[in-house]
Amino acid sequence: RNPQHGTLPAALPQAPPAPRRREWRVLPMLLPYLWEYRWRVLFALAFLIGAKLANVGVPLILKEVVDSLEPGRAVIAVPFALLIAYGALRLSTTLFAELRDAVFVRVTQHAIRQLALGVFRHLHSLSLRFHLERQTGGMSRDIERGTNGVSTVLSYMLFSIVPVVLEFALVAAVLFAKFDWRFVAVTFTAVALYLAFTFFVSEWRIGIRRRANELDSRANTRAIDSLLNYETVKYFNNEEYEARRYDENLRSYEHAAVRSETSLGLLNTGQALIIAAAVTALMLLAGEGVVAGALTLGDLVLVNALLIQLYIPLNFMG
Repeated sequence: RNPQHGTLPAALPQAPPAPRRREWRVLPMLLPYLWEYRWRVLFALAFLIGAKLANVGVPLILKEVVDSLEPGRAVIAVPFALLIAYGALRLSTTLFAELRDAVFVRVTQHAIRQLALGVFRHLHSLSLRFHLERQTGGMSRDIERGTNGVSTVLSYMLFSIVPVVLEFALVAAVLFAKFDWRFVAVTFTAVALYLAFTFFVSEWRIGIRRRANELDSRANTRAIDSLLNYETVKYFNNEEYEARRYDENLRSYEHAAVRSETSLGLLNTGQALIIAAAVTALMLLAGEGVVAGALTLGDLVLVNALLIQLYIPLNFMG
């Protein structure tokens, strides 16, 4: 340690960014964890399909409820059966989703345990030189992010990609069956723009997020290293020096974290703009059809509900 605590050391030149790795190569590495609990995965997928079918059924039932209550129709009684079916489908959507999570949680927790154990054993197999460098703080933060990331990736791989494809197919089938080609064209165009915009902005954000994680690990390493060497810091009266050096790392992380959150806001704003434009265009088409008598008020409600439900699962891509 530097016994002179009056000034901070000169800043080291920033290393060039590491070359981008293929993030998709992580997915095949996770397949053994899914295969080990394949029956649980199959049951979770079955509950997922049930939830999506119920979710798409809700707007269809709502359309029938609205049409049956339209003043122009001769309504003998309130459509209690349709209202009860609407409530049952709403309940089924949440119930199937909770059952899916309850069945799948053992898969994710087992994967986290196996990964953490493998990393722990690997660390013990490393040389003495590695452990003498005192990277405990940053290493523990990286292990925490990595193990939590396993749960996130496993859940997204099964419960975000698969349901988006399934729900998009169901919505497209309903639009083909009940509306003309313009509704389908607007929906497909909006989804394509949404996916393309999200992909390119997220690719840009990966570098920002990785930089923020590196600076976070560096700050944590500095703090833990200083605390583990408390006697040395105290002996040289270096408390203020250590605090300034730790604050320098925190300041760098602060700037990176602000940039990361700002870029996330840009992504969310762009996604919302695409969704709003698509929903507005479809509502204009539906409103025109209602005025012309080709569509009912229930159809207007159906279009709006279908599009909102379709775009909600796409948010995970950011």
